[in-house]
Amino acid sequence: MYKFNFIYELKSLVRNGWIQLLTLLLFALFFFAFYNGQEKVEKRKSDIQAAHTEVKESDRDMLKLLDSVERGMTVTASRWTIPSKPMAVGNYHPRVAAMDPGNLAFVATGQSDLFTHYVKPKTSGDDLALNFTEITNPVQQLFGSFDPAFVIIFLLPLIIIAFTYNVLSSEKESGTLRLLASQPISVAAWVLQKMAIRLFWVILMIVVILTMVFYIHIDGASFGSIIPVIGITIGYALFWFALAFVVNLWVGSSSKNAIALIGLWLLFALLVPSLLNQMGSTLYPMPSRTLMINQLRTAKAEATKKQDQILDNFLRDHPEYAINDPNQGRSFYHRYMASQQLVREELQPVVQRFEEQLQKQQQWISQLKWVSPAIIVQQELNTLAGTSTRDYESYRKQVIDFAETWRQHLMPFLYNNQPFASADYKNLPAFEYAPLNSNTTAKTILVLIVIAMGIVGLGFAKGIGFQSSKGILTH
Repeated sequence: MYKFNFIYELKSLVRNGWIQLLTLLLFALFFFAFYNGQEKVEKRKSDIQAAHTEVKESDRDMLKLLDSVERGMTVTASRWTIPSKPMAVGNYHPRVAAMDPGNLAFVATGQSDLFTHYVKPKTSGDDLALNFTEITNPVQQLFGSFDPAFVIIFLLPLIIIAFTYNVLSSEKESGTLRLLASQPISVAAWVLQKMAIRLFWVILMIVVILTMVFYIHIDGASFGSIIPVIGITIGYALFWFALAFVVNLWVGSSSKNAIALIGLWLLFALLVPSLLNQMGSTLYPMPSRTLMINQLRTAKAEATKKQDQILDNFLRDHPEYAINDPNQGRSFYHRYMASQQLVREELQPVVQRFEEQLQKQQQWISQLKWVSPAIIVQQELNTLAGTSTRDYESYRKQVIDFAETWRQHLMPFLYNNQPFASADYKNLPAFEYAPLNSNTTAKTILVLIVIAMGIVGLGFAKGIGFQSSKGILTH
């Protein structure tokens, strides 16, 4: 019986053109999504490379000027830009702090269309005002990016719905369900078998198409890097097949099945994520960024009025910066750097409150993401791609730490009245981005499978109850 059903279902799908259409549609969607995602990654790489090239050219000019100064030659550059002054090096020749894309960055755009991927921290810059955002297309932000994650989360369920919404109802409406009454098989088992055949072909196409498109667009990458994406996609597809199985048993006509499944798609893919985001913003509102900027300006103004006193206190607390007589050669930057240090310390509680609220919002979403598989898959794909909120928060903190390292490296030159020399160039600190490591993919796949199996079990229990109470022909 099962063998006959398999052969019949396969012939039916081939004759109806479902398999051919599904294959072409999935290939076209994933091909374009991979192409679009890879284009964004290439643009990101080219921007970072251009920034590094600009720094290298600036460094060549800096070394030429330093060589001329050390030889006692006359230079035409403005005196405040001559790199023998440490603050000139810190402000006019900063390092690039870049967030290089990972191997799977093309899979999910995530937060990468909201945040910049490189900054150039300066010694006189404000860590609180470091610009980690970029001007983006508001229309693109509204509709999202057409990347593989978008196809998997939003379009793949619609394809599965179109492929499965009338598995049982079409047999009822055509009258062929009566033939099943003479066979020793329950309706639930028969529908599950037909669903399993469709699931098999969808999984086969997902594996083949993702592998093909991956190798077409990504040169030299190993197949192992795409396996987690395939696993997440299969687990998500299994969830939607399980929903279709239950709806076919519970609802009835083809039109009602389609409406019910589309309603579930709207619920899990759109409404629940939006509701959780709104609740997170309401329960844990972010402090006013305008207020924080105003406090920054006020603190700066107050510090400017008493820079000499701040400098005296700073040198008293940092005797390593006062080897030479601090009363000799006091300049603008001596006072400015000391006052900036005080401003950062005074505003640290404000920044801390801002970060704490952001972390609470993220924890809220992480704790309740299990109510919607769409959220689970989106967060996991963003994590695999290295474009999640956690990745960019980690990058921001690494840049702030590097800005402090860059500043602390040059401040001894300033306060000890020591000129910057060509020999000191090789000791300049460089930024190295450390990506976050996540090993939650297997757990996510397991959760999706458990949810799907629970839905199937619920459908079986309900289907058997319907069959025993109403009979196979009226179910």
